[in-house]
Amino acid sequence: MPPRTRGAHTARAAEPTEEFLRALYHRHGAVMLRFAARLTGGDWHRAEDVFQETAIRAWQHSGELDPTAETLRPWLFAVVRNLVIDGYRLRRARPPEEGEPGPAQLPVADGVDHTLTRQVVVEALRELSARHREVLLHLYYLGRTVTQTAEALGVPAGTVKSRSYYAMRALSDSLRGRGLTTPD
Repeated sequence: MPPRTRGAHTARAAEPTEEFLRALYHRHGAVMLRFAARLTGGDWHRAEDVFQETAIRAWQHSGELDPTAETLRPWLFAVVRNLVIDGYRLRRARPPEEGEPGPAQLPVADGVDHTLTRQVVVEALRELSARHREVLLHLYYLGRTVTQTAEALGVPAGTVKSRSYYAMRALSDSLRGRGLTTPD
């Protein structure tokens, strides 16, 4: 049974559905969504579905609930938790449908793409002139500003800007030739 608040029944009954849901999402949405995501193992799509179902159930009791009351949050936690448990039980009770990927078919992040991309970028950086590489190193790798880079290299700030522009342009062309970027 949802928590009751004094006078909420008459106040909620007159309030439009949109206002109730807006207040519910504003006050409790982020917390409930994170909670649902944690219970679903980080599956944000399923967590959103669970929270939407929770909001529907709260709306069904909108005459008895105050979306701004702190007493509503424990009730919402319980509904989210029960929905996740029900979904888990339902999936375990049914055999997987045909075409549904099994655990062996799901992609796993193994870092190979990241390693290969890094290798291609390093090769492209080696093709740049020493001055261009040096400017990019200071600006992007060391995180320095144009002024700090200019001081470190002993050149005017305008030179740093010009070199970085042409270095990025050459790097982009090199990466595009390797199939890593799309033409503008």
